[in-house]
Amino acid sequence: MDMPINNQAEQNCFICEKHKGNITVPGGAIYEDELIYVGHVHWDAEETYLGYVMIDIKRHVPGLAELTEDEAKAFGLITSRVSKALKESEGAEHIYSFVSGNGVPHLHMHIIPRYPNTPKEFWSPTEVANWTGAPYGDSEKIKKLCERIRKYMVNEYAYNK
Repeated sequence: MDMPINNQAEQNCFICEKHKGNITVPGGAIYEDELIYVGHVHWDAEETYLGYVMIDIKRHVPGLAELTEDEAKAFGLITSRVSKALKESEGAEHIYSFVSGNGVPHLHMHIIPRYPNTPKEFWSPTEVANWTGAPYGDSEKIKKLCERIRKYMVNEYAYNK
């Protein structure tokens, strides 16, 4: 059963705007289908922590409780597959994932890799990008990372994207 959408909230939602193609994402969609959009984050800074991915539900819903069963299955499956791709293609040793929902009322999951040699005091999703050796990259490095993840997922899961 589809849940109603607050049209005003959807009109002001940057995630909905991204799905409509009005906001560009470096590297483009890593994966996209009728329910899910996966892309690398890119803040306003020149460089971004490499491998920091967002998984969005395309329908404008605020949280996990509002998902249909099909959306929930797709969301869980793609979360697992993207996490595995980051480990296999990028060498991440651990993957953090969380949904906050405090700032943006459109369901999206943060997927943040922790790479080898990350000092233990930075082992948390809010700190992992703050150490001096953390891998950061510009739009070109993000694009190449997205290509590697896409290639892994096409080979591993026969995605057509």
